[in-house]
Formats: sequence, structure tokens, C-alpha cells
Amino acid sequence: MIKRYSIFADYHQFYLWDHGASPDAPTGYTEEDTVRRIKTGPFVVVVQPERNMDVPVDFEITDAPPDLDLDAWDHVAEASLDLPSGRLEIHECTGGSVDVLAVSAGTYRVRTYHGGLGTLSEDGLDGDDHYRIVLWPAPVADLAVLKQYVDPRTVS
Repeated sequence: MIKRYSIFADYHQFYLWDHGASPDAPTGYTEEDTVRRIKTGPFVVVVQPERNMDVPVDFEITDAPPDLDLDAWDHVAEASLDLPSGRLEIHECTGGSVDVLAVSAGTYRVRTYHGGLGTLSEDGLDGDDHYRIVLWPAPVADLAVLKQYVDPRTVS
């Protein structure tokens, strides 16, 4: 089942974390972290949308990895997330909790899909960017960018 959210991505980020651990979100960012559009810390994955406004996010929990349709998306990345409490919290950066979802306790893979990244206005406030997140049980693996977005406006 796909759940749809409008998430305020203040500072271009929102979090997926273990509700029981209530972790601190990572604060030190490198240029590489920003380009990847995803960052991890203990019990947390930071998703980094293009806009720091309300963004549409489709969220799905599955039993296995979804088909990898790279052509339909501008950027795709994956990271591991440990959820020992069995409660996944979607949390805004400066807002609060968006939702808490019950899952089986364990380790998961989080795949983030970013679309419409080239549709943003010059001031970055408006656009048709949209996001999809899929979570499934999986062993711990390194963070991976499966498709890297390069903004054509920044290429010289």
C-alpha cells in the first residue's frame, strides 16, 4: 500500500528514523552528502529534497526490493536503516512527526526516488518535484547512488 504525504522539507531535508531510538539527525554535511541527496546516521536516514518547502512524497513498505526503473526518475539512492523498535517515524526537520508506521523490528533498505528536479523556479520555491520512498527488509549495505542527477543549469 502506498501512503501519500506532504512533508515540509525545511533545510532541504526530512528524516526516517526508529521511533524508539529517537536519534539525533546528522548535522555535519559534506558536498558529497548534498550531491547524494541522502545521508545516514545511527537509526536515521536523511532524505534531501530539492526544495525546502512542502514536497509530495509517496511512501511504500514492501517485502522485497522494488523493480528498478531508473528512466522514470532523475535521482535514485539507497541506504540502510536499523529499526529495532519496529516503529518507523517520518519526521520533518523543524516540524514534528508526520507519521509512525509499525514494521517488523530489524534492518531495512530505504530507496529514495527524486523526480521533476529540473522543474524548479529560479528562486527554488515552486516546482513539480516529487519523491517516492520504498522500504524493505534487507541486510546492512553501504549507501549507494543508483542514478545521479546533474542539474543542467549548473553544467558549463
